[in-house]
Amino acid sequence: MERIIECVPNFSEGRDRAIIDAIVKTIEEGGRKAICETPGVKVLDVDPGEATNRTVVTFVGSPEAVLEAAFEGVRKAGELIDMRTHHGAHPRSGATDVLPLIPVSGITLEECAELARNLARRIYDELEIPCYCYEAAAQRPERKNLAVCRAGEYEALPEKMQDPERRPDFGPDHFTERAALSGATNVGARDFLIAVNFNLNTTSTRRANAIAFDVREKGRPKREGNPITGKPMKDENGKTIMIPGTLKGVKAIGWYIDEYGIAQVSMNITDMNATPLHKAFEEVCKAAGRRGIRVTGTEIVGLVPKKAIIEAGKEYLRKQQRSLGIEESEIIKIAVKSMGLDDLKPFVPEEKIIEYVMQDPEEEARKERLIRMSCKDFANTTASEAPAPGGGSVSAYMGALGAALGTMVANLSAHKPGWDERWEEFSRWAEKGQASLQKLLALTDEDTAAFNRIMAALSLPKGTEEEKLARAEAMEAATLYATQVPLRTMKAALEVFPLLKEMAVKGNPNSVSDAGVGALAVRSAILGAQLNVRINAAGLADKAQAADLIREAEEVASMAKVEEALIMDTIDKML
Repeated sequence: MERIIECVPNFSEGRDRAIIDAIVKTIEEGGRKAICETPGVKVLDVDPGEATNRTVVTFVGSPEAVLEAAFEGVRKAGELIDMRTHHGAHPRSGATDVLPLIPVSGITLEECAELARNLARRIYDELEIPCYCYEAAAQRPERKNLAVCRAGEYEALPEKMQDPERRPDFGPDHFTERAALSGATNVGARDFLIAVNFNLNTTSTRRANAIAFDVREKGRPKREGNPITGKPMKDENGKTIMIPGTLKGVKAIGWYIDEYGIAQVSMNITDMNATPLHKAFEEVCKAAGRRGIRVTGTEIVGLVPKKAIIEAGKEYLRKQQRSLGIEESEIIKIAVKSMGLDDLKPFVPEEKIIEYVMQDPEEEARKERLIRMSCKDFANTTASEAPAPGGGSVSAYMGALGAALGTMVANLSAHKPGWDERWEEFSRWAEKGQASLQKLLALTDEDTAAFNRIMAALSLPKGTEEEKLARAEAMEAATLYATQVPLRTMKAALEVFPLLKEMAVKGNPNSVSDAGVGALAVRSAILGAQLNVRINAAGLADKAQAADLIREAEEVASMAKVEEALIMDTIDKML
């Protein structure tokens, strides 16, 4: 899974567009110059506020790119914003006031917390800007609360920095000239926040609020006598006693929206693990139903991680006892229809799901040139005089077709009349098949990309001894990669045999021949990819490494022949 994090720095400037633009430009450039093979960052939103004199910037990318972009943004803000003259309605302690890192996919909150602490250390070490660590990155329990870190705001820093209990986690023990200019930055890590509104078939704000109080973690005040108009009850410390709601990590209120002419429950899900999006939807539906109200749909405000939508789609497939081993776009469609995400306006995944928004359409089209083709175009392109795609890509695609056939039999079996009690068994197999299918489809294009690397190395200059050496090194690296890719194809295809064997023995008997064709396709994919391993390994200067790769390929090919023979023997006996 691709590792993606979000960063939402708040800069203490909301009025001077030139300063805001300069900071945003620096963030974009910082993401591009990150020392990694991943793409740079993508700025999703820039939201300046004049009254608050504050701008919220939202950007996403790989951890390496985001950290570099965030550091450069802090540096530029420290150069352009003078906190000695800053005034605004929002609490603040520094030119870059808050700098949270948020896990989106392929990375945990704990990992983001460690990245945040390292970033705070770097900001102080290299820029001399003091830093507090808050929320999940906090190094002291009380500093999990941002308000504790920012207490007294910028004006309190001279006193706080001399106090061992209140000084920054990374910073000096006195108020420096650098701190006077830039203030202190609060660097943290928190979970992704999903902002969502649930549409109701009522215009009553009161009813919408009642539903919100039912579900939000804070709940509602406990009252004497009448639960609505009675006096709120207090504990021995004078605090209002609350009746908790049903959902953890959720804040919610009810309101009326003139634009739509309906009431909504407006919700922030601050802990997706405790309360997934679909669980929130179901709870609001229950609370609304108790009041004779229906939830007509759901409105995602801003962006949402793919995980939240995929989890929802899979949950509703489970409720229908349908296989989860289907294409990602179909799972998303189930989620959209189940929660009414298109109730008020079309839900366009490419515009609402973070991972899709991050994608560069041109780059994706380049990476998936072959698998985006029609079957006819793929065959015609292969048949042309162009040297690629060739046997390696065709082998990977044959493996993908074998995985697709096994997945098809699993899905048909999961939905077979009379086999309802076995749907989960076949669904698990279909999910495994779907994962293999996607892996082999990616290898279809990667094999051609590997060949192109060799052609690029061959075109390098060779006029001087240095150029000859560089060309030779590039050729060796490209040839090694071109050998490793078909070996990966062989291993990925080998993983499909257990699925095909299970479907041949236990799957829908009407589809046993499809399992057989799948086995033949996978065997051919493996033997075909083996030929590519052998021919490319022959070009390696490192003969010991070449021999190891060829030997490994032979082992996989031998296993494939045995697996295919067993499956075909089983099928022959059934036909």
